[in-house]
Amino acid sequence: MKALVYEGPETMAYHDVPDPAPAAGEQLIRIESVGICGSDMHAYLGHDDRRPAPLILGHEAAGTIASGPRKGDRVTINPLVTCGRCPACAAGRENLCSARQIISMPPREGAFAQYVAMPEVNLISVPGTVPMDKAALAEPLAVGWHAARLGLEALHPSMERSALVLGGGAIGLAAALALTAMGVPSPHVVEPNPLRRRYLIERCGLRAVEQAKGHFPLVVDAVGCAATRACASTQACPGGVVVHIGLGEDEGGLDIRRMTLQEITFIGTYTYTAQDFRDTAAAIFDGRLGALDWTERRALADGPRAFSDIRHGRAATPKILLSPWE
Repeated sequence: MKALVYEGPETMAYHDVPDPAPAAGEQLIRIESVGICGSDMHAYLGHDDRRPAPLILGHEAAGTIASGPRKGDRVTINPLVTCGRCPACAAGRENLCSARQIISMPPREGAFAQYVAMPEVNLISVPGTVPMDKAALAEPLAVGWHAARLGLEALHPSMERSALVLGGGAIGLAAALALTAMGVPSPHVVEPNPLRRRYLIERCGLRAVEQAKGHFPLVVDAVGCAATRACASTQACPGGVVVHIGLGEDEGGLDIRRMTLQEITFIGTYTYTAQDFRDTAAAIFDGRLGALDWTERRALADGPRAFSDIRHGRAATPKILLSPWE
């Protein structure tokens, strides 16, 4: 099969690789649409030791089952593979499973390819009325859904339901859409890139600004660098909540003294639970997350250029989707 392979910092190559061999309980999925994630970009830049080259990246995908009794069934893929038996899994907190794996990290190759093998339990059926490009957004939208849910659950009942989201990429956008679907009116989204900021306003109908102003009960950091953590700990109201999704930098930024004296809750979030993923898929299918038309579709063979365009700020859309069959 053809695949887009990460071969070293800022080096992606499109070439033939062996077909995946499904294990017991797995299905072979013919990938129809797969998104470029911020974590793929971290690997591309050589900043993610968890994703050593050479490796097939990509974990935001949808496609059709390629063989067996369910051949042709349309599915979106939950890429987080867990044991199903540990205390975390038993508690419905599968994202904390100590044996968790995710495609695009060894030992599991990713979905920037024509086919990928996945456990059947990780597949969510997609209605025939839902385009595959929308179905492929389930993974990044689930990240935002999980963060929004945890943040709102932690917010004191006396506090206003208003929010600031730092970062207008796909995860920040996902968090803003999830917050809106959960009853938070017009979350503010901070996005310094003027192309992307205009896109968020004109195409997504969001309140996108260049810089944060004021204080907010809930702040979502969808970037995760020292500067955005500093902003989050400054902009959160006393008694408010900071939800941290981004993995931009490992250290720095938080104003621990202010967060302590003002009793600001900090929540680190990672991926989503299986229920979050199912709830997100349902929200996509019934339209609660909006039109979801803020993507750009390119051929998988053009993947190296897509990564370069994102790297150099030439991509206005929050999400580039790649098609292995174009």
